[in-house]
Amino acid sequence: MDIRTHANERLAGDFDRVAARYDLLNTLNPGYRKHLRWSAGRLAAAPTGRILDLCCGTGLSTEALVESYPAADVTGLDASAGMLARARQKPRLSRVEFVLGDATDPAAVGVQGPFDAIFMAYGIRNVVERDRCLEHLRALLRPGGRIAFHEYSVAGNRVGQAVWNAVASSVIVPLGTILTTSPQLFRYLRQSVNEFDSVSGFCERLERAGFKDVQALPMDGWQRGVAHTFVASA
Repeated sequence: MDIRTHANERLAGDFDRVAARYDLLNTLNPGYRKHLRWSAGRLAAAPTGRILDLCCGTGLSTEALVESYPAADVTGLDASAGMLARARQKPRLSRVEFVLGDATDPAAVGVQGPFDAIFMAYGIRNVVERDRCLEHLRALLRPGGRIAFHEYSVAGNRVGQAVWNAVASSVIVPLGTILTTSPQLFRYLRQSVNEFDSVSGFCERLERAGFKDVQALPMDGWQRGVAHTFVASA
C-alpha cells in the first residue's frame, strides 16, 4: 500500500466514525445548506442531464442538487461507507445511485461518463493528487459540460484566514470533538483549509487542467472570503 492509498483510507475511516453526527454538526453551521444550494444553482447543469456528485458524504450536497435539478439523473460517490449508508437512508434521495469509491478516479469503480455536470463540495482539498483528479473529471464531462467546486479557500487572504482559524479553533474543533469524540478529523479539516490553494491558485489549476470560463463566486455571512463556488466548463 503506498502512502497516498493509506492517507485516503485513513481519512475515509475518520469520516466513517463521525457519520452518525455529521448532519447535526452541519446543521449548526449558519448558511451551510443555503450555500450548498447556491453552488448547486451556480453549476447551471442541464435540467434533465446526468450529474455526478463527488465526495457526497451523507447526501447534503446531493439534496441540494436534487432540489435544483429534480428531473436530473444524479449519481453520488464517496470514499466513506458510513457516510453513504446515511445518504441511502434519506427518502428524498431514493432515486440517486450511490457508489463507494475514490474521487481521484471515479471510472476505476465503474462510474462512466459522459456527464453533463459534476459537483464536488468540500472534497477537492482532501484529494492527494488534485491534478490527476481534475484530469479524470475533465474526461468524464461531455464537451461543454459544467463543473462546480464548493470549497474553502483562504490562502493569501489575511482576513479570510483569521476568520477561518477563529471559527475552527473556537467552534468547529471543540464542538466536533464533543459530538463525535474524533478530534483528529476536525484538526485535520482546519489544517487542510489552511493548506489548500488560494482562490487564484485553484482557478489557475482548473485552467491548466483544460477547463475554461473559470470563475470564483462568493458566499455571504461569516463564510464571505472563506468559502467559494468555483465554476467552469469543459
